[in-house]
Amino acid sequence: MHIREMLEKIEYDTLAPRAAKSAETRGRDHREPEDDLRPSYQRDRDRIIHCKAFRRLKHKTQVFLAPEGDHYRTRLTHVLEVTQIGRTIAKSLRLNEVLTEAIGLGHDLGHSAFGHAGESALNKLVKGGFDHYRQSVRVVEVLENDGKGLNLTIEVRDGILKHSKGEKGELLRKRPRSRALTLEGDIVRISDIIAYVNHDIDDGIRAGLLTENDIPKDIRTTLGRTGSARIDRMVRDVIASTLACDYEAISMSPEVLQALEELRTFMFQNMYLIPTVRSEFEKAQKTLTALFQYVTAHPQEFFDGQSGEPIERLAIDFIAGMTDRYAINLYEKLFVPRAWV
Repeated sequence: MHIREMLEKIEYDTLAPRAAKSAETRGRDHREPEDDLRPSYQRDRDRIIHCKAFRRLKHKTQVFLAPEGDHYRTRLTHVLEVTQIGRTIAKSLRLNEVLTEAIGLGHDLGHSAFGHAGESALNKLVKGGFDHYRQSVRVVEVLENDGKGLNLTIEVRDGILKHSKGEKGELLRKRPRSRALTLEGDIVRISDIIAYVNHDIDDGIRAGLLTENDIPKDIRTTLGRTGSARIDRMVRDVIASTLACDYEAISMSPEVLQALEELRTFMFQNMYLIPTVRSEFEKAQKTLTALFQYVTAHPQEFFDGQSGEPIERLAIDFIAGMTDRYAINLYEKLFVPRAWV
């Protein structure tokens, strides 16, 4: 028996019946030999961690653009916090922790420079719009590994595709057909917002834009008065509610779900959309728009013409893959006059 087969047997012996089992994956787009050490979802996780798009997350915006302070979140630290929360929930429910980890680590690979400001700018530039979750799937299917993609399992790609909620999207989808194929995918969906509302509050306090007392009292009473208390409250509620419904879906109690939705609304109204933050977002959007226009007008400077993809598509892939500092440096190189030496 290979080590992989032993690990797959452990999954059958220890995980809950509704857990996604590595040996039962729906497969990959391109068949390949099984590894003798690692089950399928572990291989996916490792491929994500070692890919270039994952490394670039360390210099991509979470909320504050190209932050100088060492303690502000970046897209990479956000991904790690989401993954940690997701693993805690999955482990407690005896669901597949490694699948949850793979989806969590890969869910934002396609996020553009400057976070949601960049996403909004690109959305206006390309026919059919731009969404970071669809771009994340494109990264793992097409762009990584010199155009070969990472050949991830269907379950991981589906979890990446269905993680996003936006400003007003359902935190937990009610219709079964709209949910992720796996409970693990839906764990990442709820872990994403548990992570970002709390770490964004922490960053907002660090930036002097918020205080804990600004958060409405009823939200703090329900969820907790510190970031760690709120995370603990929500994680425990997801676990208890999912067990209470016998794994019918990843769930939250009505009280906690409503408070979380109100906290999300509070954050959009009192931090994400306030003039101080919006003014920087507008600068970021102008930067990416100018880069897109230049790249599409001068494709020969950036592309070899061998891919066969439309120039607009190549430009979006190129710009979406940029880190904040790369975009700023390229903008300065192209548009800011240099002193004569």
